[in-house]
Amino acid sequence: MGRAFEYRKARKMKRWGHMARVFTKLGKEIEIAVKAGGSDPSANTRLRILIQNAKAENMPKENIERAIKRATEKDAADYKEVIYEGYGPHGIAFLVETATDNTNRTVANVRMYFNKCGGTLGNSGSVGFMFDHKCVFKFRAAEGVDPEELELEMIDLGVDEFYTEEDGITVYAPYESFGAIQKWLDDKGFEIVSGESVRIPTDVKELDAEGRESVEKLVEKLEDDDDVVNVYHTMKEPDEE
Repeated sequence: MGRAFEYRKARKMKRWGHMARVFTKLGKEIEIAVKAGGSDPSANTRLRILIQNAKAENMPKENIERAIKRATEKDAADYKEVIYEGYGPHGIAFLVETATDNTNRTVANVRMYFNKCGGTLGNSGSVGFMFDHKCVFKFRAAEGVDPEELELEMIDLGVDEFYTEEDGITVYAPYESFGAIQKWLDDKGFEIVSGESVRIPTDVKELDAEGRESVEKLVEKLEDDDDVVNVYHTMKEPDEE
């Protein structure tokens, strides 16, 4: 298996934690997408993908509809996507994706978490180069489609990792290929289960149990913040091969 696949498998059960936080963060992303491209999923690709992601996370339909409605109201919060970078304990690099309506509050909180856990919040670009920005799509192809032929076709779109699983096909590609892959899947009539952006560390650092505990403490503090959408780091997960 490739590096991207193993990374996703290791992080899958840790992302965001409890369902309430998942729904809150998905709701913010939906609101951002609606403000940017309108409330009609058929005309707003990003919104359509986010709705699929929400369904994959078992987010109730009424929660999705409320998020869309909130974004169209005059007094709706103006969320912005902001990325913070820094170093945690033991020199572990962190990249933190947020969706916030108050950047002063968010940066103050993020800086506090780093400081309390023995880390340092850095400048933009200080650790970003340590992560590959990828898009990942999970989809279901039509019955009878040859996976090997499909993989060859998708390589031309920029796909660099392709995995056939029991419940569908998962592909990874540079993030710049997101739009082209989404359009290609739509044109082919394949069912897109989910599509998202991920940051995959180009190298990871192995720590002992005590070191992992100190890094995980910072991860938990960041993920517990309502403004934080995703937390990525360069610590090797215990179950990564």
